[in-house]
Amino acid sequence: MVGRAKAASGEAGDAITIKKYANRRLYNTASSSYITLEDLAKMVRENVEFQVLDAKTGDDITHQILTQIIMDEEASGGQQMLPVSFLRQLIGMYGNSMQAMMPSYLEASMTNFRENQSKIREAFEKGISATPFAALHETNMAMMRAAADVFMPGMGKAKDKPKPSAAEAPDEIAALREQMAAMQKKLDELGK
Repeated sequence: MVGRAKAASGEAGDAITIKKYANRRLYNTASSSYITLEDLAKMVRENVEFQVLDAKTGDDITHQILTQIIMDEEASGGQQMLPVSFLRQLIGMYGNSMQAMMPSYLEASMTNFRENQSKIREAFEKGISATPFAALHETNMAMMRAAADVFMPGMGKAKDKPKPSAAEAPDEIAALREQMAAMQKKLDELGK
């Protein structure tokens, strides 16, 4: 087993240590057994916290291993989750002045999606699939435009529009918050 007992019996916040050896083998220190990337993917799906360390250097390589799992999932021949256009846009963000803000934006977007996942699934089953997804997309795009305006004024708007003044930025953020609240209300109503 991949360490379910440790996750269940360990204190909250304990992460299982996985060691990666030079021969590319992964060793679960909690279960004292070798595991595979598939086992790690299963642990992620079961919300088991783990940290992957290079056995020789002790460096934290969790990010690289999780990225490798995503690459393997995308290449497995099944249904791909990451569209080419998204991958191109993501690659284009590397080296961009907005790169530093992307991790928190993507994490917030994924958190928002997961929190509303059951409502969205229910809406799909009822045959009104375009409404929640379109609203979620619009909210995400509005948040991105607002963030772009904060970090690079004028980038989130058409070139012929004047740059917002410092007094207009809080109004824009307030408007976005209202839109998000309205979207949440609609999703709550769909969930009933």
